[in-house]
Amino acid sequence: MAIKLAGKQTFVLQAPPSFAGHACIVGKKEGEGPLRDSFDLISADPFLGEKSWERAESALVKKAVGAALDKASKSFSDVNCVFCGDLLNQCTGTSFGVRESGIPMFGVYGACSTMAESLALAAMTVDGGFADTVLAVTSSHFCSAERQFRTPLEYGGQRPPSSQWTVTGSGAAVLTAEGPGPYVTHVTPGRIVDNGVTDANNMGAAMAPAAYDTLKAHFEDLGVGPDAYDLIVTGDLGAIGSEILCDFFAADGVDLRSKHADCGLLIFDRKKQDVHSGGSGCGCAASVLCGYLLNGMRAGKWQRILFTATGALLSPTTTMQGESIPSIACAVVISNTK
Repeated sequence: MAIKLAGKQTFVLQAPPSFAGHACIVGKKEGEGPLRDSFDLISADPFLGEKSWERAESALVKKAVGAALDKASKSFSDVNCVFCGDLLNQCTGTSFGVRESGIPMFGVYGACSTMAESLALAAMTVDGGFADTVLAVTSSHFCSAERQFRTPLEYGGQRPPSSQWTVTGSGAAVLTAEGPGPYVTHVTPGRIVDNGVTDANNMGAAMAPAAYDTLKAHFEDLGVGPDAYDLIVTGDLGAIGSEILCDFFAADGVDLRSKHADCGLLIFDRKKQDVHSGGSGCGCAASVLCGYLLNGMRAGKWQRILFTATGALLSPTTTMQGESIPSIACAVVISNTK
């Protein structure tokens, strides 16, 4: 009997795990944005002293994990397992980043929704009594993502206004069975939603229906609305996707705009930084969560937030074959009280 399942797809954690430590490391462009004061480290060197973009992404992971563990007063040997993933083939950004840690690893992939997915699985593992200390970490790097998904940087291709800028960053969170919070109290995993969008330069339009589907299911499962939260954060729909999402709820007679924010819009200044529709990438939601959002909760700015990261589940191969873009969103409730 599923005693922790509310409604059709929301899990209610009976022993909510605590954020014992969290940290985020970003690149120079992200450090020039409005959230600069919330990052633990801003690297002026896009290579982070490494020989390739991919190694640089793994270096981001190492630094984020190290900083999060330091804040939690934990070492590698204290961590029972890690859930991690990124945008690269075989999740090499994170797997190479934690390979020397000796921590048992679960590799996960949800595209840009991976931080919410990793966090959800980590929280459920602790709540289920399978572990006392679990790590969730994700990453992305603008240059490694461009190499894999689009064209070499040297090509200098022009971006349409609907495109988004992949964040160079990594976020890591340490969850423990005991602690003062904030806590993960609920998880709503998403379904794959595909409304037929085929434009790989318009991720917001592709992902918005998935965000709507997961949020609507979450509200229905718990019998609540947007007013149950101080903030409902998506990541990363950008300007276009955020507008579509709010329009979907407006058609239902639900006002989401007054509570909604998007990680892709928070991390950059669109007017000054020329990122078109906003930020994206696994590191976008991860960096915003493990810095700005959790710092704000600890400071009492928000008491309860609904963190809903979104991902477009495409690959260069499917794009070239003319396939549409299936998307997914995972929602996690983070509260200052159990």
